[in-house]
Amino acid sequence: MIRYLPFLLVLALWIFAFIDCLNTPEQQVRNLPKVVWVLIILLFGEVLIGPVAWLAAGRPRAGLRGGGPAADGAGFGTTAAEEPTHWVAPDDNPEFLRSLSLANKRDEAMLKEWEADLRRREEELRRKQNGASGPDDASPTAS
Repeated sequence: MIRYLPFLLVLALWIFAFIDCLNTPEQQVRNLPKVVWVLIILLFGEVLIGPVAWLAAGRPRAGLRGGGPAADGAGFGTTAAEEPTHWVAPDDNPEFLRSLSLANKRDEAMLKEWEADLRRREEELRRKQNGASGPDDASPTAS
């Protein structure tokens, strides 16, 4: 079983590099066009030259993959007037917190309306029960 391990490792690296190259946006691929990198990975994958070359020279740097500022000034991710585009946790995102606050205010207003409607209906019911003079007032008439 151990004799298959090198073959499986080469195959895993080959598949990883191929899928990684396909999933990388064209603008982030370094040094060669994306199509050329795919061909290099496929043609030279068995001897590890293709996948290793992709990981070393073609794959975007780690800082660029997350949508951070571009190191070469090509304009990915940010401009001079914008902040870096990166993921922010919901509890740290002021826009998300503001939307929660607005939703909370809407829900409170709706709850107050429902409570007022409920009080009004209960009051009408009490008036009908206290002021009912006969069975005709309490039940609807059939036509």
